Amino acid sequence: MEFLDFECESCLAAYSFVEDLRERYDGQLTFAIRYFPLDGHKNSRNAAHAVEAAARQGKVEQMYSRMYETQSQWGEQQESQAKLFRTYAQDLGLDLDQYDTDVASASVADRVERDFQDGLDLGVTGTPTFFLNGKRLRAETTQQFYDAIDAAVS
Repeated sequence: MEFLDFECESCLAAYSFVEDLRERYDGQLTFAIRYFPLDGHKNSRNAAHAVEAAARQGKVEQMYSRMYETQSQWGEQQESQAKLFRTYAQDLGLDLDQYDTDVASASVADRVERDFQDGLDLGVTGTPTFFLNGKRLRAETTQQFYDAIDAAVS
């Protein structure tokens, strides 16, 4: 499980590693993302809402990837990038009426807030923060990360 913020540069740096993990352990692990939008990132909550709205149409992975692939275009902007995120939804072929409804819905806001609160309850203070089998994974190197996962799946 990863607590993440789509506007976080460290999360972007970890993105390719996480994708490698997903490929390497395909069928052996369940990967889960949890939204943890940080206050200092003005569009992280908008991005989380966009990803969750896409998830409701079966396109979570595509929108998740799009956020990281384009972070340099929208990250660290002080004005809302919600319109840009809507173009991503359109590019992904989402039903835009449903996207608009979902992205503005209380249930999407509640999901993002619930993830954030769960993170706080687990001691998350920054992103990315990883958990493996319910325990915080504190690895200083990628090899330590692989070793912990190998031990968990064996």
